[in-house]
Amino acid sequence: MIIRKYVSPLGWAVVGMFVLTLALFLCLGWVEMLAFALVCATLLVSSAVLSVGNTTFSATLSVSNTRVSVNQTMHAMVTVSNPSTSVTASASGDLPISQSSYERRDERHHERFAIPSLGSHQSKQTAIPLTATHRSVVTVGPLSVRKGDPFGLVRREYRLTEQIRVYIHPDIVPLHTLHAGIIRDLEGNPSDDLVNDDLSFFGLREYEYGDDVRNVHWLSTAKTGTLMIRQFEATRRTDSSVSLDVAAFSYTSAEEFELAVSVFASIGVQCVVERRALYAQAGRLHVQPRKPADFLDTCSEIEPDVRASTMLPNLAREALLACDKASLYCFVAGSAHDVGDLRRLGAAIPNSATCVVVQVVAGASSAVRMLPECVFVTVGVLDDLPLLAKVLS
Repeated sequence: MIIRKYVSPLGWAVVGMFVLTLALFLCLGWVEMLAFALVCATLLVSSAVLSVGNTTFSATLSVSNTRVSVNQTMHAMVTVSNPSTSVTASASGDLPISQSSYERRDERHHERFAIPSLGSHQSKQTAIPLTATHRSVVTVGPLSVRKGDPFGLVRREYRLTEQIRVYIHPDIVPLHTLHAGIIRDLEGNPSDDLVNDDLSFFGLREYEYGDDVRNVHWLSTAKTGTLMIRQFEATRRTDSSVSLDVAAFSYTSAEEFELAVSVFASIGVQCVVERRALYAQAGRLHVQPRKPADFLDTCSEIEPDVRASTMLPNLAREALLACDKASLYCFVAGSAHDVGDLRRLGAAIPNSATCVVVQVVAGASSAVRMLPECVFVTVGVLDDLPLLAKVLS
């Protein structure tokens, strides 16, 4: 079993050729077959000798930053040590790096570096620069140490570290304070909606089946002889819902989809910075982030859904299922939809909430339109988003 583990497929092929040519020589007496068998045997013995050596390494793997932005450079730091008292043999290190991106789903490469012979308790540190070329989630590792022959017949490989995930965040821009969706009920202006439990007391009514007995006003009940229930005026919180249409059909190019993700991320980060309760939806990703970095980690994983023809009918429904009492609903979609389809999103949102629909059209002129159903925003360049957010304020 150990031999099977260390011998490569090419090595087994050489073993097979050795057995075959030796058998032909013994059966037919062909000297040429004997010469071929001796060559194979020499290769196998040489490979085994070259693969022998002390490789009891220990290693640590770290990265300079697990969260970076596009075009930033990070470093993978590999430290290989010799924990034994004997000198190690030289070997090679192999560090696989893969990126889970929809543009390069199968992109995977290996960083290989030489590990010299190390004395007792010596170590060697290697810094490997990695440049974030596009938004994705990068898996670095696990680090493996290989010792083998130059022919590739025999190899010894050991896994020394675990994997590390690195999040490449989308480009974002800082926004002005989002006053859209802020309702000042907690400052003394309650709404006209009456509910059974809230902060602003409104009045009393007679008990109805199903009412919570904790809201019974016992003093009035004793005076009237009828169970009386407290009523309150509903107050609104500044909960925010931000949704992204991830259907590939909605966007004319990968660049436009990346622009939509950046708009989605910028609005979401601003909501979190303002300490709003945020409910974010992007396809199968549904999160309630508390920190901007956590939300951007989620944005790194967003991919377009190539199987869906359109996600618009589901956007409003999923947003309301996630939070049906938000004061702000924001939807981000691509240029493949016409204005009429996008206005239907606003029509599905309750009148008590503010609805903002952002259509991303790469290269178009940015604009804001106040429609009966929603505030309609067209974004052509990410740098225009702060100015548009200021208009909404």
